Amino acid sequence: MSSTYGVIAVLAVAIGTVLVGTYGLRISRTTSDFFVASRTVSPWWNASAIGGEYLSAASFVGIAGLIFAHGPDMLWFPVGYTAGYLVLLALVAAPLRRSGAYTLPDFAEARFASPTVRAVASVFALGIGWLYLLPQLQGAGLTLHTVTGAPDWAGALVVAVVVTLNVASGGMRSVTFVQAFQYWLKLTAIAVPVVFLVVAWHAHGARDLGGPRLPEFTQRTTVTFDSATSFRVPLATPYEGAGVVDGRRVDGAGELAEGDHTAAAGSRLTFPAGSAVPHVSTIPVNTDETWALPMRGGERFPLYAVYSLIIATFLGTMGLPHVIVRFYTNPNGRAARRTTLIVLALLGVFYLVPPIYGALGRLYTPELLMTGDTDAVVLVLPSRVVDGLGGQLLGALVAGGAFAAFLSTSSGLMVSLAGVLSRDVLRLRGVRGFRWATVPAVLVPLGMTWLVGKVPVADMVGLAFAVAASSLCPLLVLGIWSTRISTVGAVAGMLAGGVPALVAGMVTISGSGGAWYDVFLARPAAWTVPLGFVVMYAVSLLTPRRVPPGVNHVMVRLHAPENLGLRSQDRL
Repeated sequence: MSSTYGVIAVLAVAIGTVLVGTYGLRISRTTSDFFVASRTVSPWWNASAIGGEYLSAASFVGIAGLIFAHGPDMLWFPVGYTAGYLVLLALVAAPLRRSGAYTLPDFAEARFASPTVRAVASVFALGIGWLYLLPQLQGAGLTLHTVTGAPDWAGALVVAVVVTLNVASGGMRSVTFVQAFQYWLKLTAIAVPVVFLVVAWHAHGARDLGGPRLPEFTQRTTVTFDSATSFRVPLATPYEGAGVVDGRRVDGAGELAEGDHTAAAGSRLTFPAGSAVPHVSTIPVNTDETWALPMRGGERFPLYAVYSLIIATFLGTMGLPHVIVRFYTNPNGRAARRTTLIVLALLGVFYLVPPIYGALGRLYTPELLMTGDTDAVVLVLPSRVVDGLGGQLLGALVAGGAFAAFLSTSSGLMVSLAGVLSRDVLRLRGVRGFRWATVPAVLVPLGMTWLVGKVPVADMVGLAFAVAASSLCPLLVLGIWSTRISTVGAVAGMLAGGVPALVAGMVTISGSGGAWYDVFLARPAAWTVPLGFVVMYAVSLLTPRRVPPGVNHVMVRLHAPENLGLRSQDRL
């Protein structure tokens, strides 16, 4: 990709974001404007904004990267991300809006009248938000590095600065305009290039992925390692290179024997066309035929992994603080339901596209399997498949769309995080407290980018979904639909589900030892979500005296239509 065109695209998106946000700033006057856009956002506008913030780094680059690396099993990610809104629509959208709350901790206090439940919900809301914000910053670093060669921290810093300025200056009103604009920009940026890619693929002979062969370098290819990398060679492979391989200095021609190898940072290896592609150690080496079949993605218990992924994505959506806060901006519960239906349509259209990038990447950019930079397939593919200026322009368009994904999702997360921090941690009310809270909201994940290595963005987002499904999902579902949940049960259930999910996910992200139980740690939702629900309900049955007084009145307000006049007072 031409770095000039890519830089122009990224700058255009950043400047456009600031300009649109400035328009929102001009009409942001009250505290209600900053926190919930005065609860006057129409369903279509709100749905576009939700699509803008929900289609994150995991959606734009991560899903294609996972399908590229692991095959069609990863299609459950976009299916789950979309279907999660069905659960949200059926169970919580309207009652949550009727609660009159702004943040999840606000709802927890309104439902349970307990500072302890609110405090625990606040901790989980912050943890989930930061887990989700981290891959947005990593994805921005990857995009800017792919486009210009800049260090990874540069892209993260650009996103942090732009988002902080927008959120601190205009709040939710400003962010709503930005995210609605960015949904349509992202859809254009990912859908238009794929049309040209499919046409070019057909013109090249429409090669398929059904054969038993291993991925091969389609042309003479040089691979540069930015960091020390361990990889597996499926067949003896010749190379020319310079650097350090397996602890020995190389300079010239050589051969990698079948087995495991390590390349030091800064090493460059050049492979001839037609040679088998080595795979980074975290990606299974599959033939094209095996890669294309479901349940062959390389995990030891594939059926468990699939069901666990479904549970996490289906139920995790309702526990994401930046998603839930959007429903507080609707005028009423009916508008919240209509918003959810429109969101389902918008997400469904978008998610038709990333799998095509993943499949074509297997054919045209197999060298990414060797470095582990599979998330870059969306960014690299256009200039690789389409020759000349056309490919460079398409690549720049994709880069701009990717940057919009990071900006829009980061904006939504910042709004929700700043709301929780200002009200529950810093104890600052009003617009000034909100603005001060944006600083720690972005500094924590920005600092974490220095501590976390190259982790696929969809995996990190998947962890956030698993923690949300195991902790805040039981709180919302049981809190809205059962009068028997006690304050002790609510706290016990959130801790019993959320803490094991977080610990299990972090253990596998920090390094997998290849043990048989790794899949149960990497995909914990299948056992942590039931654990959270069961503990919350069972402990509540054992502590009936800790059920909040007046719970029946709260339930009436949550479920009664707005025109009865029973809605609780909005809390701002």
